[in-house]
Amino acid sequence: MSNAPKSHDDDIEAVASDCEFVDLVIQPRVRDLGGGFRVRRILPFHKRRMVGPFIFFDHFGPVGYAPGEGFDVRPHPHIGLATVTYLFEGAIAHKDNLGSDLVIRPGAVNWMTAGRGIVHSERTPPEERAAGQNMHGIQTWVALPVSHEQSEPAFEHHSADTLPVFELGGASMRLVAGEAWGHVSPVQFPHSIWYLAGEAPDGASFNIPADAARERAVYVAAGELKLGSETLGEGCMAVLAEDCDVPLVAAPGTRFLLAGGAPMPEKRIIYWNLVASDQSLIDKGKADWQASIDGGFDDTVFRLPDGETEWIPAPE
Repeated sequence: MSNAPKSHDDDIEAVASDCEFVDLVIQPRVRDLGGGFRVRRILPFHKRRMVGPFIFFDHFGPVGYAPGEGFDVRPHPHIGLATVTYLFEGAIAHKDNLGSDLVIRPGAVNWMTAGRGIVHSERTPPEERAAGQNMHGIQTWVALPVSHEQSEPAFEHHSADTLPVFELGGASMRLVAGEAWGHVSPVQFPHSIWYLAGEAPDGASFNIPADAARERAVYVAAGELKLGSETLGEGCMAVLAEDCDVPLVAAPGTRFLLAGGAPMPEKRIIYWNLVASDQSLIDKGKADWQASIDGGFDDTVFRLPDGETEWIPAPE
């Protein structure tokens, strides 16, 4: 579900916070990915390109599809990153050129490591397209460390029952990646990462502990929460101050994400769906995609997932 904007710095809304616990509050920018599919884009932007390894953060939905309707993100390439899809509602059919072909549902996570290059598509599954569905979720990209940028591509699906779930001050927390509050996710990533999804149907209150080694952010997917004197509404992200305990109070019905990790020492370049620490890797990825299109995806660097005949051309 990923088409990077033509300019990440357009219509940017970010303000410094007077709250001692918050460095920056980021307001969403709405992007239309085609076919009326709209997302709220948070990362990247010019004042804060990354939070830990997180370099891209999209919030899609909630959106309702009537019977017979759905969304289709045609095959497209990625390099140098891992895409992470997490759903609150709905279902997405994922196919890639490694042979992966499955449907993700709420509470599970799709973790696709692009490495030197992968191609995938995301579509409404046939059953949900026929019946209609509500869709609501988050897609993020995490940059791969330089040592893993050219690694072999891989795909892992972690079902909802394999991810740690625990109660924290009234919130139900699901640990997507990393370690938190004594729990460890089965998701493997070669860099310090911290990613949790929380739901507080009756409200919640707890402290996010200080962590000098991590950059940390809180995102509100639905509802409202407070971080000290800072109130965050739906669609807003707060980048937390370094090395301090942060009190979080969530209103009833709030859904939120905690995301971050150790900062990456090198800057990253984004072109479309390609991420790299060096422009030459971006140039190669772009050229390989065009050569694969020109070659009909026959014995080319990139090939289409089985059964797919469409693709997205790279932007000019």
